[in-house]
Amino acid sequence: MERIDAHCHFWQPARGDYGWLDSGGPQLDPLRREFLPPDLAVLNGMRRVIVVQAAPSEAETHFLLGLAQTAPQIAGVVGWVDLGEPEAAGRLAALARNPRFRGVRPMLQDLADPDWIDTAPAPDAIRALQSLGLGLDALVRTQHLPALSRFVARYPDLPVVIDHAAKPDLSEGLGNAWLDRMRGLARDSRSHCKLSGLLTELDPTRLASPARAVEALRPVLDRLLDWFGPARLMWGSDWPVLTLAAGHDVWEAVTEALLADLSPRDRAAILGGTALRFYGLEAG
Repeated sequence: MERIDAHCHFWQPARGDYGWLDSGGPQLDPLRREFLPPDLAVLNGMRRVIVVQAAPSEAETHFLLGLAQTAPQIAGVVGWVDLGEPEAAGRLAALARNPRFRGVRPMLQDLADPDWIDTAPAPDAIRALQSLGLGLDALVRTQHLPALSRFVARYPDLPVVIDHAAKPDLSEGLGNAWLDRMRGLARDSRSHCKLSGLLTELDPTRLASPARAVEALRPVLDRLLDWFGPARLMWGSDWPVLTLAAGHDVWEAVTEALLADLSPRDRAAILGGTALRFYGLEAG
């Protein structure tokens, strides 16, 4: 079984297009430095990764594709294109000439309009994603799920993966809105979900030990397994954002505990096989 990290980030703040990082307040100070492939390779033993955009610019996408030229652990890049621009289809086609370009991620959680994904993208841009064999990562929260559901229904041939399980509010248990909307989205067989970005959603008291984190996240995993099944779930580290909550090794330990009771086949799907298929990667 090949382990694949289906969600991580690399960045250089000096490049200047990470607006969320600049405006995020002192709690983001630990992230305001370079994070590059060699830094993660030390932690994951050169495991192959999908690197996901962190800036709403094509310049950053080219930066990530440039890193992939010299970092063999980068199996694919999920970049950014303004899907609402008339030229979006042509821009996607140009980027797709690089085989490492595997999809796009509009930063939906940062947009003022929660319905943007349902109303703004140009239809020919979405058709281009489909014809080019690319996918869409959806960075969303619960309030974005109704619009995402309508979008997925309208484009049934476009593979979509929900990043970080739509960041459920874990402070007081799982809310009814998240439960109902995620369950509904999962009924569409083209919808996938990432088991990632969840430690940073936990109350700090839950991070006192891996066991407490496992206890808090067990209800989330149980529901995701029930709705999506292992074949539509993929694991990601969300490194280095992860480090705001815990180290890479802690998330690895929490993951092992969460998946311990699954069959080898189901574990293999979540830890690599689903990402391999969704992003159209060659087996390592």
